[in-house]
Amino acid sequence: MTFNGTWKVDRNENYDKFMEQMGINVMKRKLAEHDNLKITIQQTGDKFLVKESSTFRTKDNEFTLGMQFDYALADGTEVSGTWVLEGDVLKGKFTRKDNGKELITTRTIAGDELVQSYSYDGVDAKRIFKRA
Repeated sequence: MTFNGTWKVDRNENYDKFMEQMGINVMKRKLAEHDNLKITIQQTGDKFLVKESSTFRTKDNEFTLGMQFDYALADGTEVSGTWVLEGDVLKGKFTRKDNGKELITTRTIAGDELVQSYSYDGVDAKRIFKRA
């Protein structure tokens, strides 16, 4: 249950370029860089409840490892995919509903940080969270 806890965004790496590649307009990108995102993760067996709260929205997301589900990103982009646990890495593989392109997301714990990595259409980025 290493992912359990509340995590607050601390810093970003290449996040603006990633969002640009995703097709997010400049105004939404600037807002997202300062969204004060906080993620609360509760894992019970293969089931996860992830609560996301930011300056702009609050959203609950429930999923079961290996089970496909639909999800809307903060900018409204709709995706469908699954999360799996590979060792200590939570790996999400999603397909955009609008263009069929793949978005890969991973979550890992490094010390007291949750590192969320993104890969989309040749661009990689990270958001690093600290325990809140």
